[in-house]
Amino acid sequence: MIEIYLYGKLRRFARDQDPTGYSVVHSIVQAGDSIQGVLKRLGIPMEEVGRNIFLNRQYSALTRRVKDGDRLAVFPDNMQLLYSWYFVKVGEDHEVKKDKS
Repeated sequence: MIEIYLYGKLRRFARDQDPTGYSVVHSIVQAGDSIQGVLKRLGIPMEEVGRNIFLNRQYSALTRRVKDGDRLAVFPDNMQLLYSWYFVKVGEDHEVKKDKS
């Protein structure tokens, strides 16, 4: 089972949509599941999912694999992370740019 915390307009996919509380959905994890696979199975439109996804408190790519007991936090496309260049996105193949000042 994976615990998924939904924020902003994505709260509508949870039973508790109160912005002062937690909008949490629990989902069964299937073998080889990625973050994107779990979100699609919940019926969440991928065009509404922003780049701000955290798996076990790590900034993560949609392609990252999930397992039982994981905690996922998903923010919508209209709630983007400021200063995202300070975070390394786990599960994505790219070079991390460092400030040379």
